[in-house]
Amino acid sequence: MRDWLLLRLVIGLVDVIRWTCRIRFHDDPRPELKRQGIPYIYGALHGHQLGVICDVEPGIKAMVSRSRDGELIAPALQRVGMDVVRGSTRSHMRDRGGKRAIEELAEHVQSGGSAAITVDGPRGPRGCVQKGIAWLSQQTGAAVLLLTPIPRQRLIAFGSWDRLQIPLPGTRIDGYFAEPIFPRAGEKLETYRQRIETRLRELERQHDPKEAIHNRSQPAVEPAELPARRVA
Repeated sequence: MRDWLLLRLVIGLVDVIRWTCRIRFHDDPRPELKRQGIPYIYGALHGHQLGVICDVEPGIKAMVSRSRDGELIAPALQRVGMDVVRGSTRSHMRDRGGKRAIEELAEHVQSGGSAAITVDGPRGPRGCVQKGIAWLSQQTGAAVLLLTPIPRQRLIAFGSWDRLQIPLPGTRIDGYFAEPIFPRAGEKLETYRQRIETRLRELERQHDPKEAIHNRSQPAVEPAELPARRVA
């Protein structure tokens, strides 16, 4: 009963945000990428996901973890028109569907769709980009589009690891894009991951410095391995 009530609360919150809030994008590279026929993958912090879903374009497939939080957010994402694949590459002991999930995202991007990943989810640390988005970009040749949405009026969940940002009804959200990031020939996966993380942190420091100071260092334990072979 409690989980059902939480689910209804999350769905209701998402509906209110989408009905009353408006997002204004800055430095949006998507029109030019579309003109050139270049696929792209959205990357955002876990704590920014409510701002991101304020404006969803068609054809996006998102990875959502098999955690309790994922059980709450997945129906809300589907409600706003996103396709959802369940899994997470962030696991120290065993794969939680992450390998198959990210392969499915790769197949989706290669067939002309777009993908979205909360790059430091599902458990953080905040601001630490996991390897999944770098692997997906390398396998598909898609650009990485980092997006930092900042509500002008917001609540912040100070007790959560991701400092979840909740836009207040009716507020404007400013969505700041970084320049598209592309994979380089012969570049190691970890090097590419670091490039993405560095740029994402720079983007948040530039536009939301008070929140950027809460980003953490990478954990010493490596996450589960990603698929080694290119998806056909």
